[in-house]
Amino acid sequence: MKQLLLVFIGGGFGSVLRYAIGKWLNNTENGIPFGTFAANILGSLFIGVILGYAAKNETLSQNHTLLLATGFCGGFTTFSTFAYENHVFLKSGDFTSFAFYTIASFVVGFLAVFAGMYLVKLI
Repeated sequence: MKQLLLVFIGGGFGSVLRYAIGKWLNNTENGIPFGTFAANILGSLFIGVILGYAAKNETLSQNHTLLLATGFCGGFTTFSTFAYENHVFLKSGDFTSFAFYTIASFVVGFLAVFAGMYLVKLI
């Protein structure tokens, strides 16, 4: 039960932060969801740092990992929103934005995870 509560609390904080970033960065003028993109990239970086730190130092407990990686990063990142926004691009025929947004999200997201893991090695 404690583990479920930790995921719930972390997910709540992550979701609220994701909402705030979306409100601040999503552009209604051109429809580019920079807030979702930023949340996914930052979440990828965060999970890389958290799990890299956990692997390097073996100081994070399973509960810490559940709170931070599963809960916070799970609530913060927005793959379901990402999928829906791509659906909107395709439905409207905006194949350029679809391709750019999808490829950039995957490539930069993976690079952010690797960057997070690398940053932990430097510390």
